Amino acid sequence: MRFIPYIMTFIAAGLFYLGALNFSHWHHVGVIICLIGAAIGTYDLLQTKHAILRNYPLIAHFRFLAEMIRPEIMQYFVERDTEGRPYDRSHRSVVYQRAKNELDEKAFGTQLDVYTEEYEWLLQSIAPKPKQTEPFRVPIGGSECKLPYSASVLNISAMSFGALSANAIMALNKGAKLGGFYHDTGEGGCSKYHRKNGGDLVWEIGSGYFGCRTDDGKFCPDKFKDTSALDQIRMVEIKVSQGAKAGHGGVLPGPKVSEEIAEARGVPVGVDCISPAYHTAFTSPKELLEFTAALRDLSGGKPAGFKLCIGKPSEFMAICKAMNETNIYPDFIVIDGGEGGTGAGPIEFVDHMGSPLIDGLIFAQNALVGAGVRDKLKLGAASKITSAFEMARVMALGADWCNAARAFMFTIGCIQAMKCHTNECPVGVATQNKRRQRGLVVTDKAQRVYNFHRNTLDDLAQVVAACGLEHPNELTPDMLCHRTSALHHETYSRLFDWLEPDQLKSGCDVVPYAAAWESASADSF
Repeated sequence: MRFIPYIMTFIAAGLFYLGALNFSHWHHVGVIICLIGAAIGTYDLLQTKHAILRNYPLIAHFRFLAEMIRPEIMQYFVERDTEGRPYDRSHRSVVYQRAKNELDEKAFGTQLDVYTEEYEWLLQSIAPKPKQTEPFRVPIGGSECKLPYSASVLNISAMSFGALSANAIMALNKGAKLGGFYHDTGEGGCSKYHRKNGGDLVWEIGSGYFGCRTDDGKFCPDKFKDTSALDQIRMVEIKVSQGAKAGHGGVLPGPKVSEEIAEARGVPVGVDCISPAYHTAFTSPKELLEFTAALRDLSGGKPAGFKLCIGKPSEFMAICKAMNETNIYPDFIVIDGGEGGTGAGPIEFVDHMGSPLIDGLIFAQNALVGAGVRDKLKLGAASKITSAFEMARVMALGADWCNAARAFMFTIGCIQAMKCHTNECPVGVATQNKRRQRGLVVTDKAQRVYNFHRNTLDDLAQVVAACGLEHPNELTPDMLCHRTSALHHETYSRLFDWLEPDQLKSGCDVVPYAAAWESASADSF
């Protein structure tokens, strides 16, 4: 059986040889085909990694080819607009169209089944307001902040240089510069590519303290102070955890640590670059707040906060208790959703670790309100934000602004090939391969980043006006409806128990907040 491919190859080569004798030197092609086929088949027989190739040399390659192109076949020829994961064609198309300034309207009604339990909608007003023409912004910075920042309500979420290509980083930042919104550096350091085009930056500090670390991987205040002094860095964010792999660290293997990546992260070239699952700069809720305050002071008074994916309820409650006991407040908190993001991780973490954004956001909003500290800080939300409705939804549930990562990846050419972690991104977005990066033209893609942001905020302004409001911060849970059965629905204000200010401190019997508050301690997680 295994020698059939050899026989077929020789027969095909022979026929090609005989048929091409009258065409100059073309007959040599038959010999070349024969030799290539024999070499591949011999290698297949001798290799030990793939049993199917040992048993079916040459032929088995067609199976691997079919597996490789199946996602593209499904994406472009088989799946419907509302199918596809993690982003369906409908959501991808909206981003592409807005990035290209193309018409993004639909005819003939919705393709969604509005009677399924997944359907959600906003309640419009009989008396809509005129659409606001100025882009929506939110002031970030508490009483201890000397350099508050006016942020757009839509910004680029954390993506590191190294995970993304140099061209991708430059295109994103140039687009942010054009549109007046911020670009989160990700935990991989504030690279020269982040800084090149002058767009506003939020410097994310992860557990590896890249760009501000000592030789043994600890936090270095002096290095942090020097870099955070850059005018381009407008805020500082501690990455406590991320939705893509909540509670998990990471390792960038030494061979992938190039000179450029080493420069951005402050690590040796060619040596394994480790991001621990935990921070060494703090070990308790109070120490987290103290570290946040220290970063604010070291940066000259810029807003400082942290990002996390909600895990154990009592641990977030412990942070709230620590705020009450220390009177130290972060300028902002960003809630990341367990739906995952641009970071690759083990399947168990990607699929089953961390609270989804809506659950985590509602819990955080209630905990902060119930602890009496919600008015001391701003709350951001990040995970699968692609449209004005998705922005309005999370802002109705408590968020002051939104961050998006994968949507902005679509604007610079991502086709959802799902190869982000392989260094084989076909469009040059998530790869360090120079040849693949060459396809991503910074000036062209930067304009698309700007277009998507502008057009999405314009649609948000229309949505807000249709609800009879002037700013999305006026949206409330009772304006957002969720289908509970074919004939019934509830607003989010009735689907969940919403706490009153200081309710946790004065006595609360609402599940799950009461038990989590009782077990939380400001001195330990």
